Amino acid sequence: MITRTTRRLAIAAMGLCLATTAWAAGPNFTAFHTTFDQTLTKHGIVGGAFAFEHTGDKPTEFYFGEARGALHQKTDADTAYNWASITKTFTAVAILQLRDRGLLSLDDPAVKYIPELRQVHDKFGPIDAITIRQLLSHSAGFRNPTWPWDCDSAPDCAWVPFEPTRWAQVEAMLAFTNIGFKPGSRWSYSNVGYVFLGQIIERLTGDDYEVYITKNILMPLEMRQSYFDKAPYFLQSHVADSYVRAGSTLSVQPYDFDSGITVSNSGLKAPVGDLRKYLRFLIGDAKNPTYDMVLKRSSLNEAWTGVVPTGDASAPATAYTGGPGGTVPMMGLGFFILTVDGHKYVYHDGDQGGFTAELMVDPERHSGDIVMSNTTDTGAPPADTTHATSNTEPDAKTDLRMQLRDVLVRDVYPGVK
Repeated sequence: MITRTTRRLAIAAMGLCLATTAWAAGPNFTAFHTTFDQTLTKHGIVGGAFAFEHTGDKPTEFYFGEARGALHQKTDADTAYNWASITKTFTAVAILQLRDRGLLSLDDPAVKYIPELRQVHDKFGPIDAITIRQLLSHSAGFRNPTWPWDCDSAPDCAWVPFEPTRWAQVEAMLAFTNIGFKPGSRWSYSNVGYVFLGQIIERLTGDDYEVYITKNILMPLEMRQSYFDKAPYFLQSHVADSYVRAGSTLSVQPYDFDSGITVSNSGLKAPVGDLRKYLRFLIGDAKNPTYDMVLKRSSLNEAWTGVVPTGDASAPATAYTGGPGGTVPMMGLGFFILTVDGHKYVYHDGDQGGFTAELMVDPERHSGDIVMSNTTDTGAPPADTTHATSNTEPDAKTDLRMQLRDVLVRDVYPGVK
């Protein structure tokens, strides 16, 4: 006799079987896992992680190597990383939140909120022409580094803070800052531009940047293990070490540092699991009202519309400026947009202190992935003095993220059902 309980168990088992079959017909993660491990091994990566999200499916997550090599501490679900410039996407979301609340316009002059910018030299016209929209799209003409000089060529820069710690230090440099091209005419990545956006958030809301992001993004998305800068004591044992590899030489980097006033461009720390919660928000789910409360879908789509191309034929392609088959990404509002064979991907990378990361979304397939490593392979042998120890940029010719992105776009995302 078939009881009601037996029938329920049979139906549940059938549903599990169907779910498993549907997923098995999807992306080939077994093959990609092998590729991931081989790629990180080739680059001498100490530790890393990968995650993939698709609406309605069980997430995929796997780990590589060690979080702390000296302790032989394996990477796992609790390992926290520095997400570096992926923080900029949180800054962009915050600015769009403020726009949606009517507190600013993207076409407002940046100087309206930061009058100190009037000290900047702009030979192309009045500083009032530089807008919040241009800061978001890295098209305002500001330099890349927050410090206006390159310390890699000096014999000893240990006395220089890791990053400017106070706004007063950035403000003191404004009189020695110039605009490099006509604002809005082209793209040039600018960390200091996102420092200015962080200031706009603070000055409009009265909250420190970290407090605003925690209250308005991290808490609604239940990102409870995310934090800025130095780890809270109860999470400190989970923070990954970070490394820079130059040929066969592996150098430990400062992993538990304070990003100071530059927090709005690079200060977020979190385990992969918390970044997956953010990834799910970006992917979207009409059944989850919290996502629209954090930011309307129309505003995200606006951020994911290209403003300026990132390509520059005079420079080698990087994870920020190159795609599969030589595709040139566009820059949106805080996000990069890559179109391959007519299909759109949205992403952002991060590099800081040895950490190398990428977060990518496939809006049409409601999917996304995260790639993280705690080691930057500069591609330079130790004897090459043009690569100082402080250089934490991956080798543009062999960046592991670009290699893995090619495989994901070619072999993994097309299998999503």
